[in-house]
Formats: sequence, structure tokens, C-alpha cells
Amino acid sequence: MDSSSSAIKIENVWKVFGNTSKMALDAIQNDKISKTEALEKYNSVIGVSDVSFDVKQGEIFCVMGLSGSGKSTLVRHINRLLEPTSGKILINDQDVMTLDRESLQELRNKKIGMVFQNFALMPHRSVVDNIAMPLEIRGISKNDRLDTANKILDIVELQGWGNKFAHELSGGMQQRVGLARALAADPEFLLMDEPFSALDPLIRRQLQSEFIKLSKQMKKTTVFITHDLDEAVRVGHRIAIMRDGKVIQIGTPEEIVVNPADEYVADFVKGISRLKVVQAKSIMQSVEAYEQKHGKLWDDPDSVKDNELLSGLIEKSKTKDKPLVVKNSKNQVIGVVTQADLLKAVIEGGDGE
Repeated sequence: MDSSSSAIKIENVWKVFGNTSKMALDAIQNDKISKTEALEKYNSVIGVSDVSFDVKQGEIFCVMGLSGSGKSTLVRHINRLLEPTSGKILINDQDVMTLDRESLQELRNKKIGMVFQNFALMPHRSVVDNIAMPLEIRGISKNDRLDTANKILDIVELQGWGNKFAHELSGGMQQRVGLARALAADPEFLLMDEPFSALDPLIRRQLQSEFIKLSKQMKKTTVFITHDLDEAVRVGHRIAIMRDGKVIQIGTPEEIVVNPADEYVADFVKGISRLKVVQAKSIMQSVEAYEQKHGKLWDDPDSVKDNELLSGLIEKSKTKDKPLVVKNSKNQVIGVVTQADLLKAVIEGGDGE
């Protein structure tokens, strides 16, 4: 993931639904009227409220919130299925609000793939024809598009199902076809709106794992909408938590679980185990601090990567009496994790008592 460049930038985006949305927005911003007053006075509903964030190249950015939080409304602004009442949306530094109809069509057809909760497959088309649809819209020859579709079938592990019809497939398989169709056009960006939430828990978890694996391989910049924090923690590099149209907190899964911004977020994260999110670099002590207390590090210590999770650290240390040395991606020693550090990290994961 290239952390230096923003692929998608959302700047102060507002979406107010209603015929007097501009007047309502003016009153919301300047007179600080509430959501209820906006509805009573202007018959307007606030969908998205002054949201700003950026998504880095190759990142999976999860937007998480309960029903009505504004997350699905927000994602539809990125490819302008919805027009913001005010604010800016930049894709690769280009303001999508300035695009004419033709350029917008090109952005949707070539650069952005979208996967919805309902699979939206064409029932009268075979699986392979469903996948090839975006290429057909582009006017690509039948042989070439079927060739591409068959390659994508392999990637989503649906070999041998190409000639079946959608209704002959299970829900999990249909969602794979939906994902394959989005990937067939080789888009730079994926917008995924609750893609797995209609599926059974077991199938859902399996598809999450496959999607994580696929993302590492294909490196698509992804905005992933979900109402499930467990899913956001598993899938996302970073998470934005929304409530009432606003973004409450943005951070890595670890930052959000360890330092929730308010009680609303704290309530969400209390069910998430710190074992799955806390990394070695967050709980290690410096080599200097360790050596001051315990004397010089011994020769050839056991080492772990700086992003090793707490669960893995416990596993590695339970058979050893000695602490673990933490190394960065350049294989340099950057810290030490002792049994006491591990115990403290686990205990702090209680209910804050």
C-alpha cells in the first residue's frame, strides 16, 4: 500500500435530501439548527454531515455504522450516483463534480467497480455472460470478453460454473459472481456496499477471507461499507465509524479498539478481542529501557515482526521464559516484549475496570 498518495479524497461533503436542501444546509451550517428542526422547517433530511477523509492507494477503507448512519449514502457520492449538496470528491486529484456526462460514464465504466448487497445478476444470462457484461458495455469483442471472464472465474474459485444460470447458484456463489463482474473491467477502485451481509455467517467469513487474499493480490483501492465491526476489523486497513451522517472516528482497527473516541464507539468495540488487533509495536518497550532494568540482551534472542498480533505473541512466548525481540521490516531490532508487557496488554483489554 502506497501511504504517500491519496487515491480518493472526500472534503466536507454534505448531503441534504429535500427540495429546499440548499436553504436547509445554510440554516444547518450558519444557524446550527438540529436534524429535527431541518425536517420541521425545511422538510429536509440530513444524509451526510460534513464528512472528510482520504483513502490511500491500495488501501481497504471500511466505513462502518448502523442502519441510517449515512454510510451507503456516502459511498454513492464517490461515483456520483448521488450528487452532494456541498463539498468536494477527488479521485486521483480530479474533482468528480467537474466531470461532464461522458467523462463520468468513463469513470464508472472503466475506473470504478461496484458490488452491492443484493447480487443484481441478470437471471437470463449465464454466469460467464454476467461477468463479461462490463466489457460488453465497452464494446469489447465476444471472444476477448469471454476469455477475460473465464480467467476471473478462476480467481474467484468458480471454475466449472460458467455456463450455469444465477438461480442455480447458492447465495455465496452469486456474490462471487457479483465480485467477479466488478473485477472483470479491471477497475482501479472498488466500492463495496455491505457485500457479504445477506449471507450466512460461515459463508460470510469464508468470503471475507477470500476477499482479503484477493486484495493482497490485486491491490485495488477499496471503500468497503459494513454495519458489522467484526467485519471492518477483519477486512479494513483503516475504519471510519459513522453515526447520524457524521464520521465519529477514523483509525486503524487497533487505534479504534484501544482508544475509542467516545462512549458510542466504546460500546461498539467492547465485543472485539484485543488479541486480534493489538500489535507488538504498540506494547513493546525500548531496548534501552529493558537493558536498564534487566541487563544486556542475550545472544540470539527469539524475534517477532513489529506487526505480530497479541494472540501470536502469547502463542510464541508461552513456551519461553525469555522476552521476545521486535524487528521492523528492515530486520532491525526496535524493541522488546516481556511477559509482563503481554499480561498488561491483555488485562487492559477488560471492560476498563
